Order: sequence, then C-alpha cells, then structure tokens
Amino acid sequence: MHNHLVVALAYDRLCTFEFGCVTELFALERPELGVDWYRFAVCAGEAGPIRAAGGITIAAPYTLKLLERADTIVIPGWRDADEVPPAPLLKKIRAAHERGARLCSICSGVFVLAAAGVLDGKTVTTHWRYADKLQQRYPQLSVRPDALYIDEGRIITSAGSAAGLDMLLHLVRRDHGGAVANRVAQRLVVPPHREGGQAQFVPRPMPQDESGRLAKLMDRVRAHPAEPHTLGSLAERAAMSPRTLQRQFRDATGMALFEWVVRERVAIARELLEAQASWPMARVAQVAGFGSEESLRRHFRRVALTSPAAYRKKFGTHERV
Repeated sequence: MHNHLVVALAYDRLCTFEFGCVTELFALERPELGVDWYRFAVCAGEAGPIRAAGGITIAAPYTLKLLERADTIVIPGWRDADEVPPAPLLKKIRAAHERGARLCSICSGVFVLAAAGVLDGKTVTTHWRYADKLQQRYPQLSVRPDALYIDEGRIITSAGSAAGLDMLLHLVRRDHGGAVANRVAQRLVVPPHREGGQAQFVPRPMPQDESGRLAKLMDRVRAHPAEPHTLGSLAERAAMSPRTLQRQFRDATGMALFEWVVRERVAIARELLEAQASWPMARVAQVAGFGSEESLRRHFRRVALTSPAAYRKKFGTHERV
C-alpha cells in the first residue's frame, strides 16, 4: 500500500454526497492508525465548470491524465444514467483497467464503467432504481439489485448513496485489515459492517405501530444474540402472532426473520474474530449465538463466503496494527 494513489472523478452536476464520502474516507490524514495511508487526488472528467448538487462549484486540480497513475479510481455516481460518458473518460478508464488499476463505482457510477466495457462478464450492483435499466442495457453483466456492494477483485461496485460508505470501508478492510477499518468506522460513527441488502431500503407500506415494535425486537436480538430466539419467543416479545411477525418482518426488511437473525449473528462473529484473537472458535460461536462451531462455520461460510478461520487470519488484530 506504499504511496497508494486514490483518484476520485469529478464531473459536471456532480453527486455531492457520494463525492463527499470518497473524500472523507481517503483525503483525511489518519496518523493515529499507524499505517501507510492513501494519497488522494481529484481529477476533472471534462473541461469547463464542474457544478455540484447544492449549488456549489468544484475546481478539480488535475485532468484525466492523472488516471494514468492512479492505483484506485472511484466513480462517485454519474449525472444521468441515460447519458453516454465522454469518450476521453471511457478511454482512460479502459487503459487504467488494462494496466491493473482498481476501479470502484458508487450508485449510478457503474454506468461509466459499463460504458467503458470493463464490466463484461462481471457481477455488479447499483442503486435498486437503476438495476433493471443497467441489466437491460448491458445484458452481458450479471446485475444483483439486492447487494450493498460487490467485490470482483479489481472491480468493486456499490449500491446507492450511503452504500458507498460500506464499499469504501470494505476497501480499507481489504487493504489494511479489520482493526483499522473498525477504527475508521468509529470515527465516521457508522457500523463497520451492514448485513443484508438493498431490499430492506426499497419503499414498502408499513404501519407505524408495527415498525416501532419491530425496531425494538431487532434491537433486542442484536443486544442478546446468544439467547435461543425462536419464532414463538420473538412473536411474544413483539406482541404479534407468529404469522403476522413473519409477514411484517419481510415487508419491513426484505428478508425472512431467521435469515436476518443469522446475518446479525454472523456480523457479531466477524467483530469477535477481528477483535478477540485469543478466543477459541467455540467461544466465538457461543457468544455470537450459533451454539456450536459447526453451526458457526456453516452459516459464516454461506453469508461471508469464507471460513471463520480464514476471516480471522486476514482481518484479525494480531496481524494488523
């Protein structure tokens, strides 16, 4: 990671929030982390004034030529999913991909990468509002509208707006380990992991009183993952019938109740594996609510796509400062 250069693209009608997320993650100096932090720069995707949402104007100090030296390029959205990006930008993106740069997109920024032809055969995501359009326009891609972000190695795509933070923290975790990513997340006052996908954010009609009960129920499960949560016990706590609880929970989150419980337990196991290097796997399984090592391994591999041991080896605090 020595002198790793992250370049954010600025363009007219810039998505201010997405651009701000990239800047917050990579532009700030973080000497307290004790790692070789990134270099950061902004390049203009085109000539002329760069106006951004909110009535501000940005003066980008570099041109597209900077992409020739970038190690990671982030496309923080795109102004119009139906507008083909400028040819010089697409040419630089293709060249960066060919030389091995890492390419990342937030929200509609995936349309820039797709137009450059660097996503063919890849699995990608974008904001749920754009997913159908992206799939129809680029049938050679596999679009997953439920994912918050997808890591394909040198291509990482994320869903809308705040999901960019999930992806950017994932990059930090990949580059510097779980302990460093957790400290950055703490500084941002956001969770280091968010489980589940975009389905939980798609607008759905839901009675307000049910929402309050479900929120309290979810908080209870998060606070006490090791309790033997059964459908009966959860329904009783929520003051609903089991059938109503299951229906209301799926309406609210896009997931089945126990799939959500499993994913919350996996998230807790991740944190324990990162922070508690000396804990035996049986203790991690017990505290996270899986009961047995076998259950932990089975669910962890299904959700996190790796084994608990491999995750600890890669992201545990004993390997990173």
